[in-house]
Amino acid sequence: MNVDVNAIFQIAGIGIIIAMIHTVLKQMGKEDMAHWVTLIGFVVVLFMVVRMLDQLFQEIKTIFLFQ
Repeated sequence: MNVDVNAIFQIAGIGIIIAMIHTVLKQMGKEDMAHWVTLIGFVVVLFMVVRMLDQLFQEIKTIFLFQ
């Protein structure tokens, strides 16, 4: 399995952008919207991680089951 550094940078980039948007919205007094943006960003990153974990388990399965 290749180490996908791009995925790590994508997750970090999403985190930085979400943090900036959250800060701006909170300064504007729209805390509810800021929380929604943070939640949506978390869900997007969670789906990315789940997809990578699926690839990892598929590779482990092929190694140990010799498929």
